[in-house]
Amino acid sequence: MSASNFDVIVIGAGITGLTAAKHTTQQGLATASIEALLFGGLVININELDPAPPGGHVSGTDLASNLMLEITELGAATLSETVTALARDGDFLSVVTDAGQHRARAVIVASGAKLKRLGIPGEAEFEHKGVSQCADCDGPMYKDEDVVVVGGGDSALQEALVLANYCRRVHLVHRGARFRARRHLIDAVAARANIRPVWNTVAEEVLGAQMVNKVRVRNVGSGQTTEIPCAGLFAYIGLAPDCAFAPPEVKRDADGFLVTDTSLQTAMAGVFAAGAVRSGYGGMLTDAVAEAETAAAAACARLGKR
Repeated sequence: MSASNFDVIVIGAGITGLTAAKHTTQQGLATASIEALLFGGLVININELDPAPPGGHVSGTDLASNLMLEITELGAATLSETVTALARDGDFLSVVTDAGQHRARAVIVASGAKLKRLGIPGEAEFEHKGVSQCADCDGPMYKDEDVVVVGGGDSALQEALVLANYCRRVHLVHRGARFRARRHLIDAVAARANIRPVWNTVAEEVLGAQMVNKVRVRNVGSGQTTEIPCAGLFAYIGLAPDCAFAPPEVKRDADGFLVTDTSLQTAMAGVFAAGAVRSGYGGMLTDAVAEAETAAAAACARLGKR
């Protein structure tokens, strides 16, 4: 197993992680950015960021690529590895991956969160056969078809609006009687004639043969079940933190997100958390950047940098 030492290790290379790595590297700290999947995180699935970052409308891929280029040019190490454990190692912190062990004087956990699954029959069986979680990626495949989107928050409405550009009809299934999303998204959905809200309803089963051809849903009030003919299912029902590698001494909230103080330091000294993995994260792109800067500043201060 390989081993290396750094001043700061940033776990996760979404917008939060890349921004944090940029700031610590700019302060002259030897920084490593570790990411198991594609650098950029969930944001690379978004063709047009809402709200747009400073400088105008860009895609998530463009934003992440620019940050990745910046940290590479600044000299940060970018490691494509899966983090499996985080532990104290004397005066250092040890980050164990599937490729080796790395040590640092400070660690910023920016590993983000994963989209939750519905956990219903047929969901796993029909993944990539009609079950998707990326409207920007897969929307064109459903041109002139009917699809079902499950959820009532910002992400569900944003993805429904993307799919409405391609699909004949988008059935927007929500367990509540009103959406939880921002007002402008609710208004945009109401203005699209081919988006049909299905209120007080939950998805119960994905049905099909070789591909998805219907979704069984149940009204939570009456208990009545119906089947919605469709070619695809897209679920956006929230996020689950991606931090199984963090030891028990790093406190979590009831949903498993990491708890921090105002400097974004966790209960484990020298370990900071920022972005979607952190309890209390606001969820906006501006929040991701602000938390990255706060965590990076706190890590720098701990290591004697301004």
